[in-house]
Amino acid sequence: MPINPYASYLAERDPIDVISSTPAELARFAEKLGGKRMEHSPAAGKWNAREILCHLADCELVFAYRLRQTLAEDHHTIQPFDQEKWAIQYSSFDAPDALSAFSSMRKWNLALIRGLPAEAFSKKVTHPERGDMTLKIVVETMAGHDVNHLRQIEAIATRFASVH
Repeated sequence: MPINPYASYLAERDPIDVISSTPAELARFAEKLGGKRMEHSPAAGKWNAREILCHLADCELVFAYRLRQTLAEDHHTIQPFDQEKWAIQYSSFDAPDALSAFSSMRKWNLALIRGLPAEAFSKKVTHPERGDMTLKIVVETMAGHDVNHLRQIEAIATRFASVH
């Protein structure tokens, strides 16, 4: 079993607790940042907070599909995607819509995850770039991915706190 690259972001935190709290944390940061500061990039070529929200909304759709395909098929192979190519469209989306899409899909995904029997989390799936994994690792990846991007948004909010 490969090492989950996002697991280190979790430390000892429960992945389901993390994914449950993310929508509220994102809403808090969005309110703190407001519209203008959402557009400030931390560095050239780095996503701003609005773009990170768009990315999270896109990823939640991807995770929704991956969770369901893993459950529905025997040893499903995940389809990777190029996040930079998806990000080309982010200028068309605003932060409130991205947050709404993410939060709604996350609620739906949590309902699925919380309703699963314990044995479902050992269901095998293959990622072409990361190798064999289980549904549990997919959920841990969701959580670690959240933590990573929450830290990025928090850094943006801190850095641009005094900008109006």
